[in-house]
Amino acid sequence: MSLLRICVIARPILWINTVGPAWVGMWLTGDLFNWSFLPILLWLTLPFNLLIYGVNDISDQDTDALNSRKGGYGGALIKGSEARKILAWVIALNFPFAIYFAIELPASALVTMFMYMAIFLGYSLPPRFKALPFFDSLSNSAYALPVVFVPLALAAPVVWPAFFGLMFWSMAKHTYDAIQDIDEDQAVGVTTTAVFLGIHGTLWWCGLFWLLSSLLFGLMYLPLGCLNFIYAAFLLRAVAHAGTAQVARRVYAFSVAYPYVVGTFGGVVLAWSVFRSVA
Repeated sequence: MSLLRICVIARPILWINTVGPAWVGMWLTGDLFNWSFLPILLWLTLPFNLLIYGVNDISDQDTDALNSRKGGYGGALIKGSEARKILAWVIALNFPFAIYFAIELPASALVTMFMYMAIFLGYSLPPRFKALPFFDSLSNSAYALPVVFVPLALAAPVVWPAFFGLMFWSMAKHTYDAIQDIDEDQAVGVTTTAVFLGIHGTLWWCGLFWLLSSLLFGLMYLPLGCLNFIYAAFLLRAVAHAGTAQVARRVYAFSVAYPYVVGTFGGVVLAWSVFRSVA
């Protein structure tokens, strides 16, 4: 299996969901960059994203075979014969980082990073959080954990409003994206939060957690909270207007862009604030 194929399976367009929170955790320490952060940053690119999405693709082969969006930027469509090779790549890419972190990082950071990895594996593997209503949404709050373990790795305090804001945001974002897969998940008996609540119930669920995230982001920087609220309202209204999974699929590109738009704005503001404080 080629490295290019592995990169496709690891979904580079979605790496912002792991790399972005790590940068936020870095800047919240008060430094623009710390060389001790570099190994963590590298791990959160191809190695960790292959662990998330490679294992998920292996577990979801039955659902993915029914899903027309698989095979593009929305997710890879793998063959059964690729499963062992994907797992071999996952181990080969992640094991060296695990050894390094075990040697170099404090126990508090290691425990949090282990939780991060275990939760994402649990999403796809038994007990398979993906198939448990509300647990699938809650498990995706783990995307916020780099805001915790990066400061811990760098012996800096954790900024908890940033963590909880990103945690609520991630819960809503995952569940919103699951709307487009309701039909395929129902067809194979997978009851996600979106399947359990239905489209309009899911929109209320997402709206609640996006509102909470907007309030927490606004406490740190009001324009960021306002931008997050406006973008969330746009996504919610886009699906609520028609109320179909097909519409959710059509606006998925805007959902993918969400962390790029709001995250870039917040990141630039935060980085500029750190720059001014250290200049």
